[in-house]
Amino acid sequence: MDRSPVSRPAALSLPPWFAHALRTQRGPVPWSALIRGALAAGPLLLTGMLAGRTPLGVLAAIAAMLAGINDRPGSRRASVERLGVPALAGTLGLLVGTCAGQQLSAVPLTLLLTVLGLAAGGISAVGPVASAAGTQLLVTAAIGAGMQGDTSAWQQGLAFLAGAGWLLLLRLALPTPGSIAGDFRFDGERAAVADVYEAIAGLLDATGGTAATAKRAALTAALDHAQDALAGPRLRRRASSAAERRLHAQFTAALPLAEAATALAWSGEPVSARAAEGPRRLAAAVRGNTGTGPLPAPSRSAPALRALDDALLRAAEAFDRAGNGVHRLAARRRGVRAAVRDAVKAAFGTGGREYGLRVALCFGASAAVAQALHDARWYGQHQHWYWLPATTVFLVKPDLGPLASRVLCRAAGTVFGALLFAGLAALLPRPEGLVVLVTVCGALVPLSTRNFAALTAVITPLVLALVMIGGEPQASLSRIGETLLACAIVLVVGHLPMPGERGGGVRARLDAAGSAAHAYLVHVLSESGDRAERWALRREAYRTLAEARTAIAVSAAELPALARHTEGTDGVAVVLERLVDTTTACAVHLDDTGRLTPRHTGLLRDLLDELERREGWAAPPAAA
Repeated sequence: MDRSPVSRPAALSLPPWFAHALRTQRGPVPWSALIRGALAAGPLLLTGMLAGRTPLGVLAAIAAMLAGINDRPGSRRASVERLGVPALAGTLGLLVGTCAGQQLSAVPLTLLLTVLGLAAGGISAVGPVASAAGTQLLVTAAIGAGMQGDTSAWQQGLAFLAGAGWLLLLRLALPTPGSIAGDFRFDGERAAVADVYEAIAGLLDATGGTAATAKRAALTAALDHAQDALAGPRLRRRASSAAERRLHAQFTAALPLAEAATALAWSGEPVSARAAEGPRRLAAAVRGNTGTGPLPAPSRSAPALRALDDALLRAAEAFDRAGNGVHRLAARRRGVRAAVRDAVKAAFGTGGREYGLRVALCFGASAAVAQALHDARWYGQHQHWYWLPATTVFLVKPDLGPLASRVLCRAAGTVFGALLFAGLAALLPRPEGLVVLVTVCGALVPLSTRNFAALTAVITPLVLALVMIGGEPQASLSRIGETLLACAIVLVVGHLPMPGERGGGVRARLDAAGSAAHAYLVHVLSESGDRAERWALRREAYRTLAEARTAIAVSAAELPALARHTEGTDGVAVVLERLVDTTTACAVHLDDTGRLTPRHTGLLRDLLDELERREGWAAPPAAA
């Protein structure tokens, strides 16, 4: 058979960095987030204008816009940390930038902003929330230093905090679709736990096929999301209501099911379609806040199937008596001191140092260039120089994709957004039309976060409208020029040689994944009866592995000059993934028979030897 038509698309495949720029996250339209966005920036701006404090209204609207970027799907509890921590960091950055801009000349100010970039870049390596906090810290520091006004620093800080706080209040107070089916407070948690059971069913359906690996990764993502949704900040140490305790019990009941499904996928043998019926019925029970109803009859022909049926039975019992007792989430207990130690280790580790240095160079260089251009009157009648360093902060973030992809998206989005604003500014009445434009753009921010170019295209007219309302003339062309200059700065700095080993962020995440995998293996081989600890170690192993996989995928899509520094790391991740999957299969088999088969021990030995050959990692003592 002639297969030439199949091979042609591969020959015309796009470069990875360009394909990433075109990639858009899929999912349902977040109507509730769009409503919150419409009720945030525009109304806050209008309130400031009606009160005769337009500059403070502009700052509050900017704060709501930045908070809207972090307004992602999830639980109300998790949104407190996801929105609140970056807002506090943004307030601090605004205070520091405003005070420094008022007191320091150009050279000391540039040095201060460079040091601030070094610190914020290192902090960003701690995790997603820390990364968002570091971004807002630098963006608001640039705004505070380069957008000087007549209001005092503390007034600006309060206005910014009020703007972000208003969006957070809307997130906590307004209902979301599906919340009527259960307790209003736990709609995000309920959907997240139901998605775990759906992911388990999806993995069982894919067992024995080529999609099993992808479905196992989807299960990891669902478990991570549900755990984050349930483990957000709380006033009380433990779940305080029957509804919340019920959700905790339902999540805990999913863990042995996920373990058994992973073991079945590891075996590579297909299972009957009936195996996925039970998890799907449990998912429906969680989503509708109802009983489980009858579950399929057991099939106990293999250890993993027996584990699946036992876990299904225990889950049904847990659903019936959920709401009673205390259920601890599958997360390792860490005190404040341990959390701080881990954060400091991440910030000052290879990944934090490399990223911090790159952010410092980009942020400091862009601040220096912006002030030089401002002093040379390149800006014409414009009084502010914040756009160039603020743009650089977003461009330098690896969270948003490969470097070349970020630059392309930012340039295209800014050009489109600025030209669109120039046309609208000539037609819309002022200031009423500009307030409407801010409201519409604020509503579109949560939807546009699915693609960086789209996000830029929405934010650009929003900010330009805010600045024009604040008294500046139309600035579309100058903003395009500054954005292209910021792209050039980040491209140059991004390809400069750095002290130490390149690709430190990827290697740091691989080291964390390797340590977690070894800790999980040691625990399983010790045949400890503490299943809660085993599930916690398993969750940590898969979570760190998923984070490493994401970092590797972004690095692999860079231009060859950068991608070569992390060549081979994907192979290490594959071996680690197989090691964690095999450890899970060992745990299930040990529970059933009390001993491992030669296949299990031989594969463990081979995987550990391969890891040692690839990275020089030593096997843990218990596995030797």
